[in-house]
Amino acid sequence: MADSDPSQNLPTGYEPPKVWTWDKGHGGAFVGINAPTAGAREEVKLQRGEHPLQLYSLGTPNGQKVTIMLEELLAAGHDAEYDAWLINIGKGDQFGSDFVAINPNSKIPAMLDYSQDPPLRLFESGSMLVYLAEKFGAFLPTGLRKRTETFNWLMWQMGSAPFVGGGFGHFYAYAPMKIQYAIDRYAMETKRQLDVLDRQLADKEFIIGDEITIADFAIFPWYGNIMRNAYQGAEFLQVQEYKHVDRWVDAMNAREGVKRGRLVNSGAPGGLAERHSAADIDAALNEGAKAIL
Repeated sequence: MADSDPSQNLPTGYEPPKVWTWDKGHGGAFVGINAPTAGAREEVKLQRGEHPLQLYSLGTPNGQKVTIMLEELLAAGHDAEYDAWLINIGKGDQFGSDFVAINPNSKIPAMLDYSQDPPLRLFESGSMLVYLAEKFGAFLPTGLRKRTETFNWLMWQMGSAPFVGGGFGHFYAYAPMKIQYAIDRYAMETKRQLDVLDRQLADKEFIIGDEITIADFAIFPWYGNIMRNAYQGAEFLQVQEYKHVDRWVDAMNAREGVKRGRLVNSGAPGGLAERHSAADIDAALNEGAKAIL
């Protein structure tokens, strides 16, 4: 560990102990749910709808990846009907026994595919995107080079986004105190990642070229939200610098599947807590149109 002057630490005088112990009061905005242990905290049965694909999620960036994928599949004519059930992570729904049986990591999204016997569990959004792409034969190129490039960018997103949400978002918006070192560290990394994307998109319509793939569905919810003021950080990060990312975000936002997918499991005005048919989203979109008029 690098030497430091304890008088300059936050809180002033803090020095890491030899053995870390959990202080329940230091969780910031998530003090009620965060803990250093895994596993179910209570017995809770999950609901099941009529479709083979049962999604248990929330409309966060990771949740939106999968609902956008499903709605894009439906828009492309695939039989990808699904039921989406709300998992309220602020209330700790992710620690119910049935949910933990699907995802032992207690994170959304999670899914069961009842077209398999026994039902197949799916967790981790990247894994779910790959599974759905291969199941329906869509949004994942079959040629070696394009397929590999799609995986390159999918894995880039999976490895990079924690620095944006868990890093920048946490310390800039959610931490119980403003720590300049932490904010500067993660702001720098978030801007570096936006620059990576901007350079990649300088001569490409979508992430890997002229066709949309699961890489776009994975990257867009995180970086599209950052470009559109997630954590109220757009001015702080000067996102207008990233012209190519901005153009791509506009193009993604204009897609019908993206619009529909972003409504699912959302607590935002006009969003849907649950989704069981296309009619549910149609009704929400119609209500939104009426509100604008």
